[in-house]
Amino acid sequence: MKKIFLSVLLLFATIQAFTCPVCERNQPKILRGITHGAGPESKWDYVIVWIAIIIVAATLFFSIKWLIRPGERSDRHIKRFILNNE
Repeated sequence: MKKIFLSVLLLFATIQAFTCPVCERNQPKILRGITHGAGPESKWDYVIVWIAIIIVAATLFFSIKWLIRPGERSDRHIKRFILNNE
């Protein structure tokens, strides 16, 4: 847990080094010091980003969940046929 915390802290500390003063001044308050270049042009940009974050988080959650506990209990599942085929 300590390694994860330190890694995240180091990541956020290095992100600050990638912004230039002009871009930082032109960014909205919430993104200052994080992004470089042109900022969001409308509120729809935030909606699109949040939808993408939700999709990625759901995909990550279900990928890990089904990797740990697949849930195929049927004797007729294709996995059983391949594993038990001699």
